[in-house]
Amino acid sequence: MIRKFLFYLIFPALVFALFVNNSVSAQTDTVMKEWEKMNRAKVRTLQSFQDQKFGMFIHWGLYAIPGGIWKGKKMEEMGGPHVAEWIQLAARIPRKEYAELAAQFNPVSFNADGIVKMAKLAGMKYLVITAKHHDGFAMYKSAVSPFNVVEATPFRRDVVAELYNACQKNGLAFGIYYSHNIDWADGSDAQYKKTKEANDRAGKKTSTFGANLWDPSQNTYEEYLSKKAVPQVKELLRRFPATKYVWFDMPELMTKEQSFLFYKTVWDINPKIIITERIGNGLGDYAIPGDNKIPSENEVYAKPWETVGTFNNSWGYKSYDHDWKSPDELLYWLVEIVSKGGNYMLNIGPRADGSVPQPVIENLKEIGAWMEKNHEAIYGASKWKVTHEGPSDYKITDTEQRQKEGFKLTVTPEDFWFTQKDGNVYVIALKVPAEGKVHIRSLGSAARQVKSVTIQGLGPARFRQSSNGLSVTLPDPVLKRAHGYSLKVVLKR
Repeated sequence: MIRKFLFYLIFPALVFALFVNNSVSAQTDTVMKEWEKMNRAKVRTLQSFQDQKFGMFIHWGLYAIPGGIWKGKKMEEMGGPHVAEWIQLAARIPRKEYAELAAQFNPVSFNADGIVKMAKLAGMKYLVITAKHHDGFAMYKSAVSPFNVVEATPFRRDVVAELYNACQKNGLAFGIYYSHNIDWADGSDAQYKKTKEANDRAGKKTSTFGANLWDPSQNTYEEYLSKKAVPQVKELLRRFPATKYVWFDMPELMTKEQSFLFYKTVWDINPKIIITERIGNGLGDYAIPGDNKIPSENEVYAKPWETVGTFNNSWGYKSYDHDWKSPDELLYWLVEIVSKGGNYMLNIGPRADGSVPQPVIENLKEIGAWMEKNHEAIYGASKWKVTHEGPSDYKITDTEQRQKEGFKLTVTPEDFWFTQKDGNVYVIALKVPAEGKVHIRSLGSAARQVKSVTIQGLGPARFRQSSNGLSVTLPDPVLKRAHGYSLKVVLKR
């Protein structure tokens, strides 16, 4: 009798649980089918993105005012991430106190046209600006929230609009960064409590990373989504219709349905826009291996991919971080990434007054001089059968590793990186040999015979091919180049 009673008591609960699980699974399947259809329609746009190879990221907001220091303490003395744009979380700054920074934000040295021209001269093809970072402050005039650069600051100028217009004028593609899950001003606890309750029932752990648990806004997370985040994304895309990319970020606590809500919001306004995988739950159009990470040879991506990297060790301006990447190091990052088939988006963090640190200006100028001669080996190129030949090898896994170890790699004249385009192979070297002769083992005659060799930015070169490789004689003008050279190798058909 007791068994029969327990059966009638438990069976309905089991049926209900099974029904709920099946309903959730069916909903997830529907989401994935809709997403796959939308994603397939972006093939040409994604190819165009892959061809661009080099872009500029800009992290700029109220966090540039403290510059990594709060009440006399550097970020390294606080908890949490040590990158300057995370100072509100690291110092646990209450929302009202942080918002008071807006009254000090008056970047009179900001010059959108100057920044865009600097990017273009460096050889960059696109630009992405933080329209709203995790602090919830909008760098454009938002009708959705008065916490924005036009209404809350003495500056009263629309940063995003000025950069957008400068990109249109100078021929750079334009993209928008938007922190959709985290908003320390209005995003409640990023639905941490709700997620934790569900995870606790399932025996899973829940990360608190990024959630405002020290002073969360009193609205619900659902209200944040419906009244701020989604409406702001809509107004950004309508105000800036030529936008090519949307860079969502930090989706850890979002459900698949919430991630899809943002994907479809973008699609409904402009189906040609491509979206980073950090929209969450596998619903992005292109992959991000990690912050300041160069993938290893074994890491293969099914989607187009982009490495995002910092100029020093912070994304936002950090007043005491002077560990600027040199032109040699930046070129190493660029050729390593491009030879593996990816894009490189290099970040700058303007100061609170809007100016760009001088080392950024100078080093980008040198990159531009190199790109002027060697751009054919970069733009529109893809991965060849060999990525790199030579003794130099250095693993770069994340921001912290680069900050701790520095850049220890010694590049030699025997180091070559390869790309391919239109049936031709490009050989990139970052060091020139003193004697003026190089031997490239990967281009031996056993594979394909070489028809001609051209030094990019100069002209034809003398060469000799054998089964052991390709030997090339470099003339004096090449030996004087500070950051190496590239060769266009035309193969016989």
